[in-house]
Amino acid sequence: MGGVNLHDWIDELSDILDVDTEVDEALVLDLARAAAHNVTRPAAPVTTYLLGFAAGMRDANPEAIEALAARAQRLAEGWD
Repeated sequence: MGGVNLHDWIDELSDILDVDTEVDEALVLDLARAAAHNVTRPAAPVTTYLLGFAAGMRDANPEAIEALAARAQRLAEGWD
């Protein structure tokens, strides 16, 4: 991937979007992977967007975000 550092990208993107938050990259990527493989590829960005939206609406802490992601991942993994 040409030496791209995902953490650096997230830091820069957060600055541009004016958001002050920590991102659990592995959690988001695992959820995106589950949605892409079990639902359909375009479900990956939509799923992670909706996770972020839900977390923001609830002003969620990291544990709550993990719980939301786990619910979404179970749905994706059980999708027919």
